[in-house]
Amino acid sequence: MNPILLEFPHEFETERLLIRMPKPRDGEAVHNALKASIKELKPWMPFAQNNQSEEETEINVRESHINFLKREDLRLLVFHKETGQLVCSSGLHRIDWDVPKFEIGYWADTRFSGRGYTTEAVAGITQFAFKELSAKRVEIRCDSNNSKSKAIPERLGFRLEGVLRNDDLSVDGTELTDTCIYSKIEL
Repeated sequence: MNPILLEFPHEFETERLLIRMPKPRDGEAVHNALKASIKELKPWMPFAQNNQSEEETEINVRESHINFLKREDLRLLVFHKETGQLVCSSGLHRIDWDVPKFEIGYWADTRFSGRGYTTEAVAGITQFAFKELSAKRVEIRCDSNNSKSKAIPERLGFRLEGVLRNDDLSVDGTELTDTCIYSKIEL
Protein backbone atom coordinates (compact mmCIF):
# COMPACT_ATOMS: atom_id res chain seq x y z
CA MET A 1 0.00 0.00 0.00
CA ASN A 2 1.17 3.47 -0.81
CA PRO A 3 1.83 5.26 2.53
CA ILE A 4 -0.09 8.33 1.36
CA LEU A 5 -3.26 6.23 1.81
CA LEU A 6 -2.53 5.50 5.48
CA GLU A 7 -5.04 7.00 7.88
CA PHE A 8 -3.87 7.97 11.35
CA PRO A 9 -4.38 10.91 13.73
CA HIS A 10 -2.53 14.11 12.97
CA GLU A 11 -2.46 15.03 16.65
CA PHE A 12 -2.56 13.38 20.04
CA GLU A 13 -2.08 14.30 23.68
CA THR A 14 0.01 13.25 26.64
CA GLU A 15 -0.58 14.35 30.21
CA ARG A 16 0.70 17.91 29.68
CA LEU A 17 1.26 18.17 25.95
CA LEU A 18 -0.52 18.48 22.61
CA ILE A 19 1.58 16.87 19.87
CA ARG A 20 0.59 17.55 16.27
CA MET A 21 1.73 17.90 12.71
CA PRO A 22 3.05 21.33 11.74
CA LYS A 23 0.56 23.70 10.19
CA PRO A 24 0.90 26.87 8.15
CA ARG A 25 1.54 29.86 10.43
CA ASP A 26 3.44 27.75 13.02
CA GLY A 27 6.65 29.34 11.71
CA GLU A 28 6.55 32.23 14.16
CA ALA A 29 6.44 29.94 17.22
CA VAL A 30 9.17 27.70 15.79
CA HIS A 31 11.31 30.71 14.89
CA ASN A 32 10.97 32.17 18.39
CA ALA A 33 11.94 28.82 19.94
CA LEU A 34 14.97 28.58 17.64
CA LYS A 35 16.10 32.11 18.50
CA ALA A 36 15.76 31.43 22.23
CA SER A 37 17.64 28.12 21.95
CA ILE A 38 20.29 28.78 19.31
CA LYS A 39 23.23 28.71 21.74
CA GLU A 40 22.24 25.24 23.01
CA LEU A 41 21.32 23.88 19.56
CA LYS A 42 24.36 25.13 17.66
CA PRO A 43 26.81 22.40 18.85
CA TRP A 44 24.47 19.60 17.74
CA MET A 45 22.06 20.66 14.99
CA PRO A 46 23.08 21.44 11.40
CA PHE A 47 20.03 23.68 10.90
CA ALA A 48 21.18 25.88 13.81
CA GLN A 49 24.38 26.88 12.01
CA ASN A 50 22.65 29.56 9.97
CA ASN A 51 20.40 32.29 11.28
CA GLN A 52 17.06 31.59 9.67
CA SER A 53 14.62 34.39 9.05
CA GLU A 54 11.06 33.98 10.24
CA GLU A 55 10.02 33.63 6.59
CA GLU A 56 12.54 30.80 6.03
CA THR A 57 11.26 29.05 9.15
CA GLU A 58 7.67 29.39 7.92
CA ILE A 59 8.68 27.88 4.57
CA ASN A 60 10.32 24.98 6.42
CA VAL A 61 7.19 24.45 8.54
CA ARG A 62 4.97 24.42 5.45
CA GLU A 63 7.29 21.95 3.72
CA SER A 64 7.09 19.78 6.85
CA HIS A 65 3.29 19.98 6.69
CA ILE A 66 3.34 18.76 3.08
CA ASN A 67 5.83 15.97 3.88
CA PHE A 68 3.60 14.84 6.75
CA LEU A 69 0.56 14.63 4.45
CA LYS A 70 2.66 12.75 1.88
CA ARG A 71 3.83 10.43 4.72
CA GLU A 72 7.47 11.04 3.77
CA ASP A 73 8.49 12.55 7.12
CA LEU A 74 6.32 13.01 10.20
CA ARG A 75 7.55 16.13 11.93
CA LEU A 76 5.63 16.87 15.10
CA LEU A 77 5.38 20.09 17.06
CA VAL A 78 4.88 19.83 20.80
CA PHE A 79 2.78 22.42 22.65
CA HIS A 80 1.99 22.84 26.33
CA LYS A 81 -1.73 22.05 26.66
CA GLU A 82 -2.49 24.79 29.20
CA THR A 83 -0.48 27.67 27.73
CA GLY A 84 -0.36 26.74 24.05
CA GLN A 85 3.37 27.51 23.96
CA LEU A 86 5.68 25.49 21.73
CA VAL A 87 8.03 23.51 23.98
CA CYS A 88 9.86 21.32 21.47
CA SER A 89 10.02 20.05 17.93
CA SER A 90 10.21 16.34 17.29
CA GLY A 91 8.96 13.78 14.84
CA LEU A 92 9.32 10.43 13.17
CA HIS A 93 12.00 10.52 10.49
CA ARG A 94 13.94 8.21 8.15
CA ILE A 95 10.78 6.18 7.72
CA ASP A 96 10.76 2.68 6.27
CA TRP A 97 7.08 1.85 5.80
CA ASP A 98 7.90 -1.72 4.68
CA VAL A 99 9.16 -2.72 8.15
CA PRO A 100 7.70 -0.27 9.47
CA LYS A 101 10.40 1.59 11.41
CA PHE A 102 11.03 5.17 12.41
CA GLU A 103 13.70 7.37 13.95
CA ILE A 104 12.68 9.95 16.55
CA GLY A 105 14.48 13.26 16.48
CA TYR A 106 13.96 16.16 18.86
CA TRP A 107 15.12 19.53 20.06
CA ALA A 108 13.75 21.60 22.92
CA ASP A 109 13.07 25.26 23.41
CA THR A 110 15.59 25.86 26.18
CA ARG A 111 13.14 28.15 27.98
CA PHE A 112 11.26 24.94 28.84
CA SER A 113 14.24 22.64 29.46
CA GLY A 114 14.55 20.66 32.65
CA ARG A 115 10.82 20.09 33.15
CA GLY A 116 10.53 16.70 31.45
CA TYR A 117 8.56 17.95 28.44
CA THR A 118 10.87 16.46 25.81
CA THR A 119 10.98 13.12 27.63
CA GLU A 120 7.17 13.13 27.87
CA ALA A 121 6.89 14.03 24.18
CA VAL A 122 9.29 11.27 23.08
CA ALA A 123 7.43 8.74 25.24
CA GLY A 124 4.15 9.81 23.62
CA ILE A 125 5.59 9.73 20.11
CA THR A 126 7.04 6.27 20.73
CA GLN A 127 3.64 5.01 21.89
CA PHE A 128 2.00 6.70 18.87
CA ALA A 129 4.45 4.95 16.51
CA PHE A 130 3.71 1.51 17.94
CA LYS A 131 -0.05 1.95 18.42
CA GLU A 132 -1.10 4.06 15.44
CA LEU A 133 1.60 3.29 12.86
CA SER A 134 2.21 -0.39 13.73
CA ALA A 135 5.92 0.26 14.19
CA LYS A 136 8.16 -2.76 14.65
CA ARG A 137 11.19 -0.61 15.48
CA VAL A 138 11.74 2.91 16.81
CA GLU A 139 15.25 4.36 16.93
CA ILE A 140 16.89 7.36 18.50
CA ARG A 141 20.34 8.33 17.21
CA CYS A 142 22.48 11.01 18.79
CA ASP A 143 26.03 12.23 19.11
CA SER A 144 27.79 10.30 21.87
CA ASN A 145 28.90 13.60 23.42
CA ASN A 146 25.36 14.99 23.65
CA SER A 147 24.55 13.94 27.21
CA LYS A 148 21.15 15.70 27.30
CA SER A 149 20.02 13.95 24.13
CA LYS A 150 21.32 10.56 25.32
CA ALA A 151 19.51 10.89 28.66
CA ILE A 152 16.06 10.73 27.02
CA PRO A 153 16.22 7.24 25.46
CA GLU A 154 18.05 5.98 28.53
CA ARG A 155 15.29 7.37 30.78
CA LEU A 156 12.60 5.78 28.58
CA GLY A 157 14.11 2.29 28.50
CA PHE A 158 15.42 2.33 24.95
CA ARG A 159 18.22 -0.16 24.47
CA LEU A 160 21.65 1.07 23.45
CA GLU A 161 22.40 -1.20 20.50
CA GLY A 162 25.79 0.23 19.79
CA VAL A 163 28.01 3.17 19.06
CA LEU A 164 29.11 3.85 15.50
CA ARG A 165 32.63 5.14 15.83
CA ASN A 166 33.80 7.96 13.54
CA ASP A 167 30.33 7.91 12.02
CA ASP A 168 29.84 11.58 11.23
CA LEU A 169 31.43 14.99 11.27
CA SER A 170 30.66 17.51 13.98
CA VAL A 171 28.22 20.15 12.78
CA ASP A 172 31.07 22.61 12.33
CA GLY A 173 32.95 20.01 10.24
CA THR A 174 36.09 20.07 12.39
CA GLU A 175 36.12 16.59 13.94
CA LEU A 176 34.77 13.08 13.63
CA THR A 177 32.00 12.09 16.01
CA ASP A 178 30.51 8.85 17.29
CA THR A 179 26.79 8.09 17.02
CA CYS A 180 24.82 6.21 19.68
CA ILE A 181 21.95 4.06 18.40
CA TYR A 182 19.09 3.36 20.80
CA SER A 183 16.00 1.32 19.95
CA LYS A 184 12.73 -0.09 21.11
CA ILE A 185 11.15 -2.94 19.21
CA GLU A 186 7.74 -4.53 19.19
CA LEU A 187 7.95 -7.87 20.94
